[in-house]
Parts: sequence; structure tokens; C-alpha cells
Amino acid sequence: MPQTEELTLKELLDRHTREGELYRDLGNGKLECFSCGHRCIIGEGKDGICRVRFNRGGKLYVPHGYFGALQLDPVEKKPFFHALPGSLAMSFGMLGCDYHCSYCQNWVTSQALRDPNAIASPEFMTPEDFVTLAFDYKAKIVTSTYNEPLITSEWAVYVFKVAKRYGLVTSYVSNGNGTPEVLEYIRPWVDLYKVDLKGFNDKHYRKLGGLLQHVLDTIKRLHEMKFWLEVVTLFVPGFNDSEDEMKDIANFLVSISPDIPWHVTAFHSDYKMMDTQNTPLQTLIRAAEIGYGAGLHYVYAGNIPGQVGRYENTYCPSCGETLIERWGFKVRSNRLKDGLCPKCDTLIPGFWKSP
Repeated sequence: MPQTEELTLKELLDRHTREGELYRDLGNGKLECFSCGHRCIIGEGKDGICRVRFNRGGKLYVPHGYFGALQLDPVEKKPFFHALPGSLAMSFGMLGCDYHCSYCQNWVTSQALRDPNAIASPEFMTPEDFVTLAFDYKAKIVTSTYNEPLITSEWAVYVFKVAKRYGLVTSYVSNGNGTPEVLEYIRPWVDLYKVDLKGFNDKHYRKLGGLLQHVLDTIKRLHEMKFWLEVVTLFVPGFNDSEDEMKDIANFLVSISPDIPWHVTAFHSDYKMMDTQNTPLQTLIRAAEIGYGAGLHYVYAGNIPGQVGRYENTYCPSCGETLIERWGFKVRSNRLKDGLCPKCDTLIPGFWKSP
């Protein structure tokens, strides 16, 4: 009987690629990839830091034609609290990442090519099949998430072009390690963008595989380019949960716009940090207090449903009226009228209507 060819995950993924667009030829067989802030210089036969973008024959090949994870989520789980509240998001991830966070809570997909214990099988389907799936489950939003979407932007754009043809809203859930080039590339095709701002300490950022300044620059640029932007900070005990760091993050966001929603969320023991305690409730409450004290209009404490009091809800910054009441990812009531406070007519920034 003929033997079945056995491929490693890397070999399998390398077969499902196409030439990328987010790179330039530097000559002498070297390419510069600018899909993320690492701007890898990749020689012939080599991979970028992400392991999924590689140079073969003087061309940069990038992931294409598969999904590493598929799941239907409330949009509030992404989290987006100012985008089509109560809607469903058909979410997909691919494999690989440009960071290597020891507390990654999606490590099975993001670290699939670095960690032999991260085993995720790709699923092969077309953008049309994916969009059909979204409609079958009545999703209004499609989201690239679970690994770093910037490093697979060519595939995301390929999918989102089909999604937008049928009126779906598109979104990224990202670490924010961007470049001006990749943001220009995705801008026509991405409506919503969530950045995971992992702290405000560059030394700690380098331990994760990134640079703080790249993320701060990306957040500024996303706001200037008028993506709908929300920012999340996962507070990890002993890593980024000091009050000074909370204040630095809040003040930075206020300096861009007090209307950027900031989600402060709880770490749970995972991956290589199983011995680190879960984030105490009081840490989230204190972060939310600091955010509002700095002048942010919308601060949300997440991941501990029903225990954070007022910090799950949206309030009018002008009159204090309760506008959207939530319990975890569930919307209990929504009193917004075309994005306006029903009591004082203040416009509440957000992405409230489908195109």
C-alpha cells in the first residue's frame, strides 16, 4: 500500500501560502517585511519572527487559505462595548504570532510554531464559505483574532473584501505592534480595531517580544485614521498592576482622546504562568477608578461578571444617565437612540449602526 505523506505543521502551513504584499525587496536576496513593528529583514530560505512569513526565491510568502480557529462570540467578548451592542461576531484566527507572552490565553494558536505543546489544526475553507457561516449564525461582525492578525493581514483583507461585499462589519483584535504601511493597507477593509496595551513599561514589553513605543504609535495612528478603536489592558499580578502603570496608561489614552474606551480585565493562570494568582477584583476596580479620575469617559472592568458594579455599564459623560447596562458579555438594556443619550442628546462616540 502507498504510504501517506506525513507533514509537520510548519510544512503543511508552508503549502498554504501566496506571495504577500506587505514587504519590499532590499536586494542581495533580502526582503523587509512590514506587516508588524519588527520589520524583519528576511534572507533567502528564512522565516520572520512570526514563523509564518518567509522568503523563498526572493519573494515573501504569507499565510493564505485556512483558518486556525473559528468561534461565534458576542461582540462584547472581543471586547468592543461601543460597536453594535448585543451583536454576534464570527471570529477566526490563524496560527503564529510576533510576540511570545508567557501568559498568553490563546497560546494554542498563537504559539503553534514555537511550542510543541501548542497543537492547533488548520481548517481549510474559502472566504465565501466563512461569510456563509457568519450569515448562518446571524453574525453582523467578522473578526480576525486568537493570534496576531497583523501578521496575516493579506489573508484578512482577502476575507474582509468578501465580508464587506455582503454588508458585514469587520474587526481586528490585535497586540497593536503595527506599522504605518500595514495600517494603510487594512484601512479600507477594517472597521473596528481593539489594541491590547499590555502595560506601560518598555522593559516588560521586551520580555513579551515587543517594544512599547511601537504600540503607543499604533494607538495614536489608529485614532488619527478613524478606525473605531478600543483598548484593553490585562492586569497580571506582579507584572503590570502597579498604580503608577495604571495612571500612565490612563493619562496616555486621555492625551489622545478621553472618548477611547479602556477595558481593564482580569488575568487567569494560564500557559507558562500557572503559579501566578488570578487578578484580584480590587485591582480592576482601582484601575477603573484611576481611568475615570484621569479623565477617560468610558472605562470598563471585565472578566468578572456581576462583581464590578457600575464598571460594566456605559454612562453618559454629560448627565450620568445609564445608557447600556451589561452583565458580563450580555446586554441587559440599551437606551441609546442613534448614538445619542436619550436624556440630554449628547453624542456618544461609537460604531452604532451597520453600514
